[in-house]
Amino acid sequence: MALRIDARLTPSRLAQPLERLFEASAQKILRLERSWQPSHGTPVFTVGGRYTSRGWTEWTQGFQFGSALLQFDATGDERFLEIGRRGTLERMASHVSHVGVHDHGFNNVSTYGTLLRLAHEGRIEASPEERHFHRLALRISGAVQAARWTRLADGTGFIHSFNGPHSLFVDTVRSLRALVAAHRLGHVLMAEQDARISLLRRSLEHALNTARHNIYYGTGRDAYDLPGRTAHEAVFNTVSGVFRCPNSQQGYSPFTTWTRGLAWAICGFAEQLEFLDTLPASELDQAAAGLPWPDPPKNATPRQACLATHRRAAIATAEFYLENCCTDGIPLWDTGAPGIARLGNYLGRASDPFNAWEPVDSSAAAIAAQGFLRLARHLAGSNTGADRSRATRYRQAALTLARTLCSEPYLSTNPKHEGLLLHSVYHRPNGWDHIPRGQKVPNGESSMWGDYHLRELGVILLREARGEPAFHFFTGTDPVPV
Repeated sequence: MALRIDARLTPSRLAQPLERLFEASAQKILRLERSWQPSHGTPVFTVGGRYTSRGWTEWTQGFQFGSALLQFDATGDERFLEIGRRGTLERMASHVSHVGVHDHGFNNVSTYGTLLRLAHEGRIEASPEERHFHRLALRISGAVQAARWTRLADGTGFIHSFNGPHSLFVDTVRSLRALVAAHRLGHVLMAEQDARISLLRRSLEHALNTARHNIYYGTGRDAYDLPGRTAHEAVFNTVSGVFRCPNSQQGYSPFTTWTRGLAWAICGFAEQLEFLDTLPASELDQAAAGLPWPDPPKNATPRQACLATHRRAAIATAEFYLENCCTDGIPLWDTGAPGIARLGNYLGRASDPFNAWEPVDSSAAAIAAQGFLRLARHLAGSNTGADRSRATRYRQAALTLARTLCSEPYLSTNPKHEGLLLHSVYHRPNGWDHIPRGQKVPNGESSMWGDYHLRELGVILLREARGEPAFHFFTGTDPVPV
């Protein structure tokens, strides 16, 4: 195992670094709020320490305003509640009805969902009308996302990426939070002839096809490959509905692992398990019935087969991450990047974001750490010793990652730098990442998703350290009787 897990760490022991994180975070949010012009689009990543936009899609706007809401969650400072609330009201409506993207979970659950959660917890005052507004946004968002659907030959399907109906991105498993939040609110997708389509069922089908086609397990079909390796994109023939090949947009190749995609898988599958654990067995049995769950346990119910598939994907990707990061938990941007051969035994030492050959990606670590925490919570309730042992290891891995991310060289303490988490990578193949003068690879820059996920990780751990209610994205989404 590459990561050197510190078994002594607890959230309480990390309380001081986490407080320092949010002290730095406050200044970053306020600086960006003063400097950013909405006419510039959405802040995506920094160049020379200043946030810039990139006209691909506006997929990071929810992270911008969601970060302010997380800052309020951590500190109680109402300046940040006002920034997040106003930004959501003024800027997020178009994201609710956006039919051209796979990012609803990123944009809308991070904003409308967070406001609803904070109101439900009694952290903010919200009128019944405001709560209804947030519920309505989440319901519409989940249905719009579920309508972006490609049907496959076996009758299942998936939410296709902005590349088109042939494209299944591993990232999108984290957007399933939009579907299940809407389902929990009692919503369905209405289709032709008033067909009522279950949003829960669609989330399960998408997770199933991600587990089947984007994750590798080292056995059977994947005997030639490594267990837990992840392909960014799975490509399908849209006429026949048959899988054709793996591909990669932001990674080095279809046959190496882009580590942020790996992190999205860890976090997305673990987060779905966290939600599915709350459902009555009969409800999940009904939603999962008839789906082609691979290698189900003997005599398994649909619910058991469904959970086994989610769990298998989460564990496989978690183990692959632990074996392919540096000893402090930070991975390179891709496990097969060509410059790795020049780095020697890089897995046997702490990460070096200033190396001359390949960039690291700290944002992958921030996303993966959340996944490890959520997966640990799920496995801790298992009746097998192996799963409970994994739960302990994954929890300590998350805490070890958090310690690394909350300290230099990853935490940005320079007040002139607008980013919070340094050494994040966006799109290496497209050449979108800034390479500082005198350096050979990108480093020293931040991304809106990296900053957001570090803050969300911080909130999860601070709540535990303070003895506050656990953080769940679906808190407050219980249906309201009419």
